[in-house]
Amino acid sequence: MSTPVFSVDGLWKVFGPKADRVPADPELTALPAAELRTRTGCTAAVRDVSFGVRKGEVFVVMGLSGSGKSTLVRCLTRLIEPTAGTIAIDGEDVRAMDKARLRELRRHRAAMVFQHFGLLPHRTVLDNVAYGLEIQGVGRAERREKAAEVVAKVGLTGLEQRRPGQLSGGQQQRVGLARALAVDPEVLLFDEPFSALDPLIRREMQEEVVRLHRDEGRTMVFITHDLNEALKLGDRIALMRDGRIVQLGTPEEIVGSPADDYVREFVRDVPREQVMTVRTAMRPASAEEAGAGPAVAPAATVSEAIEAVARNGGPVRVVDAGRCLGVVDSEGLLGVVAGTAPRKEVA
Repeated sequence: MSTPVFSVDGLWKVFGPKADRVPADPELTALPAAELRTRTGCTAAVRDVSFGVRKGEVFVVMGLSGSGKSTLVRCLTRLIEPTAGTIAIDGEDVRAMDKARLRELRRHRAAMVFQHFGLLPHRTVLDNVAYGLEIQGVGRAERREKAAEVVAKVGLTGLEQRRPGQLSGGQQQRVGLARALAVDPEVLLFDEPFSALDPLIRREMQEEVVRLHRDEGRTMVFITHDLNEALKLGDRIALMRDGRIVQLGTPEEIVGSPADDYVREFVRDVPREQVMTVRTAMRPASAEEAGAGPAVAPAATVSEAIEAVARNGGPVRVVDAGRCLGVVDSEGLLGVVAGTAPRKEVA
């Protein structure tokens, strides 16, 4: 397997006096948050976190307020200095970078999209989008040409000469996204970028991220407190609580096999049929069933398969690259919806 784009191992961020003693002391690391504060005056915002972000994936870090997710994403580029642990981008040690190398990381390799857009009010949309390229020293004609391409990509054509105050919240967030894309970063880091937007605009922006990922295959790390957003966007999700990752897996793994009662409660109201795929409801096909008939892909959701079974009036094949992997029927599909179907190995 290729080296992860971002690799994080044993990461800690502790705020407070003599913070570095906490990760080094097994007795202190074992304390609950409240007791740690009482004993040391320190708060462990990120506790012994490890994960890798694969090239081309959308990696979502999700948790409630105070879970440590925003601190974690800021540690990746040392906007917040970690207390202990290792962070690497393409195998290069981020914690060992000097100031110049760190600037290069933030300007070229890992661009951040924040909830608060931070647009320059007296600059046009085009000049806001070109700002990162200007900082990099790109010539005026070249940066404006590049900015115009990205403006079109995020659906702002015709608004190039407007100023931020003349835009809606959703349009401003598109400018923020375009500005990050303009520098052509290896990784896009999103820190709850859509939480201030109204639901309709928020859905539009989520679709924009899905489209960009589909069209460009760009690696993204996305922070959110919204489970539906995480399930919609994430190839994998790291669910955080009190600074720790309590479960890391695909949306299907988290909804279908919660790691503990906390995760189970979190996903309790998720419509399982919209997240679980037909692999979890599949059974072996008889020779007669495998031969011909309607089919769905292994990645099809249970919801899509229920419609296919209803249309067919009977079992439907699950076919991948011309090979029949099995069949799904109404009994197996409804078992997944009810949460009573046994978990099956993914073929």
